[in-house]
Amino acid sequence: MTRPRDLPALRFTDPDAVRSSLAARPRFAPPADPGARVLLLAADHPARGALGAGADPTAMGDRFELLRRLVVALGRPGVTGFVGTADLVEDLTLLGALDGKLVLGSMNRGGLAGASFELDDRFTGYDAAGIAAAGLDGGKMLLRLDLDDAGSLATLEASARAVDALAARDLVALVEPFLVGRGEGGLRTDLGTDAVVRSVAIASGLASTTRRTWLKVPLAADMERVASATTLPLLVLGGEVPEDLDATMESWRAALELPSVRGFVIGRSLLYPPGGDVAAAVDEVVGML
Repeated sequence: MTRPRDLPALRFTDPDAVRSSLAARPRFAPPADPGARVLLLAADHPARGALGAGADPTAMGDRFELLRRLVVALGRPGVTGFVGTADLVEDLTLLGALDGKLVLGSMNRGGLAGASFELDDRFTGYDAAGIAAAGLDGGKMLLRLDLDDAGSLATLEASARAVDALAARDLVALVEPFLVGRGEGGLRTDLGTDAVVRSVAIASGLASTTRRTWLKVPLAADMERVASATTLPLLVLGGEVPEDLDATMESWRAALELPSVRGFVIGRSLLYPPGGDVAAAVDEVVGML
């Protein structure tokens, strides 16, 4: 059985193990129940240089600890799948942690956290061809729009082309839209209901088809208005590690009452929960589903 600490030697001595493991990975079987909900674990933050979780600004900088937590979380009953960059998808595939899981490859990671070019969020990760070649189920893209920054236009156009390229291969496009602005301390995300509704409307109109498009949206004060802004399936994101996880859980539970909300995409909140019990935090969310 391969362990996280075995990966550097395996990658050095047998790089083709990545390709063979991806080819042999048991694929995800879509649920037959139309009311099924999904829980995806996300760990694509490090590729943008965003390593913080809770009070630790470099928590995700320890790859072996991150992999340990991901293996625990992905092994819990009811976890549907994973969202990540190629390095983590390949590591987890070598570890056998993605067998039978829905896997989405993260595509645009060029907007490095805190960089002057953060909103010129280029597609430096997976492309649609690479996602198909790796046998993944789709791709995820971050769509941050600053109406005062012309760099957002390039991201908007590239995202539209990526949605088309994924749909042409019958792959899911998970689009994560935000309206953002610059202020003291850098980029700020507008999580007000009006801003979230507007970003959802913009993302819903991307590309020449939306038949395979899902949206990843934040919790807003009025989730009914957010859910009414589109007919596309919605997955609610977890966001930063909360100080009060119980209150956050209640907000997630309320969002699930909306028929267009199909589940969650959660990363640091479950991988680095207050108290450190990854399995318990995951099980509580699965219990809602």
